[in-house]
Amino acid sequence: MPELRKQKILEELKSNGYHKGSSLADLYNVTRQVIVKDIAILRAEGNDIIATPKGYFLNTPGESKRIRKVIATKHQKENIERELEIIIDNGGKVLDVIVEHPVYGEIKANLMIDNRADLASFMDNTKKRKAKPLSSLTDGVHLHTVEADSREILERIVYQLDQEGLLIK
Repeated sequence: MPELRKQKILEELKSNGYHKGSSLADLYNVTRQVIVKDIAILRAEGNDIIATPKGYFLNTPGESKRIRKVIATKHQKENIERELEIIIDNGGKVLDVIVEHPVYGEIKANLMIDNRADLASFMDNTKKRKAKPLSSLTDGVHLHTVEADSREILERIVYQLDQEGLLIK
């Protein structure tokens, strides 16, 4: 039974979109923790399953024709929303946030924010849970991998972040 469930979960993930752990748990009449375990096993089997605030998705490299750039920024918690607005309003997608911790090394969290609805959900979730941003571990210094359709869009994003005083040069 667990093998069949994992196979079906993988088929769900191959379909487009994000899949919440709780939704998968409801679909297969198991707990969310069972789904977390199944996902861990599927990852160990070589499936590139990404966990994001929107849910799980299966990463299929090579499909995107978009260009990526890692952007270094520094700001405090009150500027998170403005930073993300600049990126998405200019046509970028914020794939992740990365900090370099002195003990643990690189810590990365997938964000997958590419529109105002995603941003509103992210901000609401952080407020409800009273979550501290990863950048609080590094005095506001962090990186974002940003994806866009062209280099010009990425240059415009970098320029506007610089104009707002959020960019590290």
